[in-house]
Amino acid sequence: MPSRQADLANICNIQKRTIQVSRRVCVGRLGFFHAQNRKEKEKTEKAPKNKKVRTMKVGTHKKSVLLLWVVLLASTTFGVYKNFTAIDTHTVHEKEIIQLRLNDTNGIENFIKNFAKAYYSWDTSKEAIEARTTEISKYLTKELQDLNADTIRTDIPTSATVTNVLVWNVKQSGTDDFTVAYEVDQQVKEGEQTQAVTENYTVTVHVDKDGAMVITQNPTLAPAVQKSKYEPKAQEADVSVSSDTVKDATAFLETFFKLYPTATEKELAYYVKDGVLAPVSGDYVFSELVNPVFTIDGDNLKVSVSVKYLDNKSKMTQISQYELVLHKDDNWKIVE
Repeated sequence: MPSRQADLANICNIQKRTIQVSRRVCVGRLGFFHAQNRKEKEKTEKAPKNKKVRTMKVGTHKKSVLLLWVVLLASTTFGVYKNFTAIDTHTVHEKEIIQLRLNDTNGIENFIKNFAKAYYSWDTSKEAIEARTTEISKYLTKELQDLNADTIRTDIPTSATVTNVLVWNVKQSGTDDFTVAYEVDQQVKEGEQTQAVTENYTVTVHVDKDGAMVITQNPTLAPAVQKSKYEPKAQEADVSVSSDTVKDATAFLETFFKLYPTATEKELAYYVKDGVLAPVSGDYVFSELVNPVFTIDGDNLKVSVSVKYLDNKSKMTQISQYELVLHKDDNWKIVE
């Protein structure tokens, strides 16, 4: 019995040692696995991460910006162009109105002529002065009527009548105002002596929308219209025109101008293209051509010529000047 108990005890001890060894092996293996896991984890953590590379879409963005700049510059340029070239419709409308009113100045001219006949004609009797004052009041503002109250008095030694009034110029000086330059011819009598007097003046006329007129500036002395010093350049003969052509064309012109004063439209048709020269039906006698100048114009012949006539009614010599274009087929003809 004791030996059997000893064997059981030994078996128990062996089992305990086996369990202890197994535990140590398990613990060792667990440790080994934990160590391996830590190393793998450290390797994973220490391994460099692949950085994401940022990419820039350069082409598309740059093209969009460039396109926007082009549109902006084009819009600005167009705006500036329109600003400089735009037509101010209001201004055009005003110009059209002014031009229309300037084209119809007969009313203003007649208004000034009638005023001048009343203003520059007078007598020294009280009745005549009153009649003149009443008449000129139809043309002057109230202020100007008062200003002219004593311009003609009973104690002045002269009387005057107007023989002619010439309106030289009507110029726009405001939206509804016009400056008129005119000339007055008078016969001024003092005692037994009478003299011709010519003076030039300007006035300003206001014209209402309905056409009513009034003088707003008193007649003011102005310089007389002067003769221009302009002299047109004398035409020179074309040396390329042959003497035979000159002789032939001159003979044609002499024949035509002899006939012209009395020619009918039917007779003119033989010498003149339709509408170039109309019949004059005058009592004139052809005298001569004065200094005809011929120049070649393609297939035509230009001529500048003065034609001398005797006026049978007044017995005055009358000289007419013509710029004509001649063409010859079978015969010469005036075509322009």
